Amino acid sequence: MSRPELRALRSWLGAAPAGRTMSDAEALLSLSGMSEQSWFAGGLVELAGRSVLLDLSTQLQSAIALAELDGVARRMLLLPSDVSPDHLAALVTAAAIDAVVSDDPARWAGSNIPTYTMLAEPQPSRPPADAAAATEWLMLTSGTSGVPKIVSHTLAGLSGAIVADTVAAGSPVWATFYDIRRYGGLQILLRAMIGGGSMVLSDPREEMVDWVARLNARGVTHISGTPTHWRKLLMSGAARGFAPRYVRLSGEIADQAILDALKQAFPAASVGHAYASTEAGVGFAVNDGLEGFPEAMLGGGRDGVDMKIEHGSLRIRSGRVATGYVGAKAALTDADGFVDTGDMIEVRDGRCYFVGRRGGIINIGGHKVHPEEIEAVINACPGVRMSRARAQRNPITGAIAAADVVLADGSQAGDHAAMRDGILTACRAALAPYKVPAILRFVPALAVTPAGKLARADA
Repeated sequence: MSRPELRALRSWLGAAPAGRTMSDAEALLSLSGMSEQSWFAGGLVELAGRSVLLDLSTQLQSAIALAELDGVARRMLLLPSDVSPDHLAALVTAAAIDAVVSDDPARWAGSNIPTYTMLAEPQPSRPPADAAAATEWLMLTSGTSGVPKIVSHTLAGLSGAIVADTVAAGSPVWATFYDIRRYGGLQILLRAMIGGGSMVLSDPREEMVDWVARLNARGVTHISGTPTHWRKLLMSGAARGFAPRYVRLSGEIADQAILDALKQAFPAASVGHAYASTEAGVGFAVNDGLEGFPEAMLGGGRDGVDMKIEHGSLRIRSGRVATGYVGAKAALTDADGFVDTGDMIEVRDGRCYFVGRRGGIINIGGHKVHPEEIEAVINACPGVRMSRARAQRNPITGAIAAADVVLADGSQAGDHAAMRDGILTACRAALAPYKVPAILRFVPALAVTPAGKLARADA
């Protein structure tokens, strides 16, 4: 598979027109000025050829470090803020880390690893020569309680979909609910930096109304998040007055209910959903307003991406796929170069529908059930904003189906008998009897992982 030419991230900013910026809740900087400034000063020379861990408390600092170190460091490991401190030693060993960039050097005082801090303000700097070899971009997998796996990418692979994609043409202002230290957020950061736009970074401490006010103040035109992120925004009421041109969903199944709700909330926007994962890279984007994707997208030759369904699971092969796991014996691809995504697909009437994760199946009375299938039916019911299906222990059958439901108006108290009856009627019409929730709870909110996905731990 062909990849873009070898270029360091900083070189994409050298010709940046004035007015392009990157910002968080507290600071604003010029992207066009980054190519001739440095937050490392002489430390950049000392980091050349090193395996560097980026342990920085803000996304803005992390983005700056990525731009400076790509093409300089041998490899960079992005450390998300939610990684357990108990896992640091194992990650350092697996990635052969020999330098740390941190704004909390005391945390590394006993490690004997050289630790570098970034300057509070940049200094004029002569741009380094363009990369002679690709820096490894190391990212962590999510969704595991143990030590996360380390996945290796190159900038060329990470940017493959960006170079091919024309959705963001015309100097867009991008934003994302994601943290850019995870794959989904990093993709949006690179779209802004490489695609000629600006970037507005999120802050998990920020109230939704303040976040949207900042999006409006920065003139955001393109924004991405998980379906759970978007449901939380719609439920907050803060979306009123926000008018992006492009709304993107990824990270979870985008069911028809959330796609329709977003189109209603943002009638002037193009609403699309994309498939991507840390291991498989960006597979595709769908912009027709419908859940799933056309069966015609299977096969090869579409933007250099080959896709197939094998044993019900989506398999992907492309130049965007990660180059492998670091410090682990597990193979990332099969002998033909395909990544088994673990996302299960059903094909109906010429369209492919995601039904859930292979590892996320729940057992209900001896039947294996994808909770997302139950949730899609509940979420389509009038007055429902989001739901979570789960297995509830039962002394007779072993387990029964249960569901927690968040209503669009946020209420949970009071008489919801009519709403309950409507949901159960819809479930009985669309689902096998054992999938119909025997227990239905109305709750004010549902737990969300740091990656912005619905938390799936059993109640």
